Amino acid sequence: MSLPVIPKKSLGQNFLTSSRVISRIIEASNITHDDVVLEIGPGLGAITEQLITHANKVIAVEKDTALVAIIKEKFAKAIKNNHLELIHGDILNLDPVAITKSIRNDYIIAANIPYNITGLILRKFLESSHQPKRMVILIQREVADRILARDGKESLLSLSVKVYGMPKLVTNVARGNFNPPPRVDSAVIKIDTINKNYFPTKQFEDLFFRIIHAGFAHKRKILIKNLIDASIAERTLLLKIFTDRNLLLTIRSEDLKLEDWIFITHMVYTNH
Repeated sequence: MSLPVIPKKSLGQNFLTSSRVISRIIEASNITHDDVVLEIGPGLGAITEQLITHANKVIAVEKDTALVAIIKEKFAKAIKNNHLELIHGDILNLDPVAITKSIRNDYIIAANIPYNITGLILRKFLESSHQPKRMVILIQREVADRILARDGKESLLSLSVKVYGMPKLVTNVARGNFNPPPRVDSAVIKIDTINKNYFPTKQFEDLFFRIIHAGFAHKRKILIKNLIDASIAERTLLLKIFTDRNLLLTIRSEDLKLEDWIFITHMVYTNH
């Protein structure tokens, strides 16, 4: 299939062509006619076309000038009726609150996002003061596996997602479902029930991330050594925390569960 534009590698453009995968994205998004959906990188509009039929409104953010022109022409009627709002810009330079300023209630993110900025997009919207209630995103399969901790080992990425919501695999996506095919396999994941319930304050949230970053700073070191080196807390307090939580002093960061990190954060937070 020929394309109306030449895909730009620098923007991670691999256009989804599979109607089956698009249907899975729409189905997993649980969109109602009352919902507003944010689509990051609509590309040629394959997913956009389906989102418009299910949602109350779609806000699409596209960086590529050539693709903006295509979307404007293809969905002129939807744009005129305010069913589709097209924003020409870089999602990383836009404030989530500003993008969704017209949204009074929750919104959903559904998108085939550029793989090279997956982590930045997740952080931007999960940490935002105006979080989406749900994210259904098509990403690199290796990254999806890390988020889901499918090998049983947690990581900075998996913890940074799970502390805000519940990730699960929707479907794996082979390379042949794109034009041009990417060099990697892909997967659709769903992050549901997004919230900040673990964080009573912004200070607690900041401390949590400081602690997990310290914990994973040197993977070859045991956790308590990493925390001491980063001056997270005095050794005596850390020893007490590990004892109270029944954590081995030789445990490594990847073997702790989210609730263990929250416990450590709570203890450090309340003893400062």
